[in-house]
Amino acid sequence: MKRPPRPVFLAPAGYRRKRLRDAAYLLPLLGVVLLLIPLLWTPSDDVGGVGNAASLLFVFGVWAGLIALAFVLSLVLGPNAEGAETRDDLP
Repeated sequence: MKRPPRPVFLAPAGYRRKRLRDAAYLLPLLGVVLLLIPLLWTPSDDVGGVGNAASLLFVFGVWAGLIALAFVLSLVLGPNAEGAETRDDLP
């Protein structure tokens, strides 16, 4: 006897959770790209040039932002989060 077909679409909560998990997987790649940006800046003595201090502030700003974003994602995706999957929910 055949099983009934599984639904094509995910429930909204499951879909949202999968997209947040995808964002967590892409966070290191985003960090690498953002941390490499100062290497593209050309040092200049002109008024419009970017100095070492600005590059350093950018790197530490990105670093702090990545930590904050990872913390928020860990809270949302944590085991105690509302709608968290358990072993019994998995097929």
